[in-house]
Amino acid sequence: MSHAQYPPAKSRLQRSELAVPGSNPTLFEKALNSAVDYVFLDLEDAVAPDDKEQARRNVIEALQNLDWRGANKTISVRINGLDTHYMYRDVVDVVEQAGDRLDTILIPKVGTTSDVYMVEAMVNQIEQAQGFDTPIGLEALIETALGMANVESIAAYGGRLEALHFGVADYAASNRARTVNIGGLNPDYPGDQWHAALSRMTVACRAFGLRPIDGPFGDFKDSDAYVAAAKRAAALGIEGKWAIHPSQIELANEVFSPPDAEVDRARRILQELEAAAAEGRGAAAVDGKMIDAASARMAENVVRLAEAIEARG
Repeated sequence: MSHAQYPPAKSRLQRSELAVPGSNPTLFEKALNSAVDYVFLDLEDAVAPDDKEQARRNVIEALQNLDWRGANKTISVRINGLDTHYMYRDVVDVVEQAGDRLDTILIPKVGTTSDVYMVEAMVNQIEQAQGFDTPIGLEALIETALGMANVESIAAYGGRLEALHFGVADYAASNRARTVNIGGLNPDYPGDQWHAALSRMTVACRAFGLRPIDGPFGDFKDSDAYVAAAKRAAALGIEGKWAIHPSQIELANEVFSPPDAEVDRARRILQELEAAAAEGRGAAAVDGKMIDAASARMAENVVRLAEAIEARG
């Protein structure tokens, strides 16, 4: 292990992440009562310019009046971009009026560490002025060529930063990539054209203790393609995926939950290695395969996730 160590950010169950437009409050209680792990109330792309201010009021009211934490939901707000005049009022109004009920703020189109710093500085001051005890986490959307070019330095920022999300639609637009639909595959590309970006973001997250989260899949009627995309992301080490439609929630929960057989095997690995250590051996075997300290670290990841899902109920 390197002498340089970066402690992990706060652990949150984030298998499924539902995007809810702040301009449509009729969807808030449905999100609250759904099986999703994480909800972000959106003030950015899902809200038309003329509806921005009303959406902000809707979101504040939803944070104040609905018991998101009591429903075991991580609750977040996606603010508008730093290049808009909506952003500063999003942060000030939401945090001043409902910051004690907010878990994280999702920052869109992060291009450099200074973007994260600006939001963090504002949140620091508002929390101090309001006397809030629980700090609000920050999460960054990597969805531009600039953001991906700087993803390692963004991940290393530290502070309140907890997670990076891959915003495939704006990322495709920023790179002028030809794509069939949001998150879909281009048949002219030999494989998954998003693989390199997802892998790079995931490595940056794991290097610096953040949670990597995959973004949206636009064709919510194609559940098979959604599951396939989620499985590719999970294979890279990503912890969860957005749901832009309620029908995608259970799909994400299933893909990013370890199967019972995998959990059982992980527990057996830990038991066998514990027994081997008691006998002075550094390795053992399970199901005819050698296991060692690296196997233990992989097994511990599986068991921790299973325990977090069980605790959520």
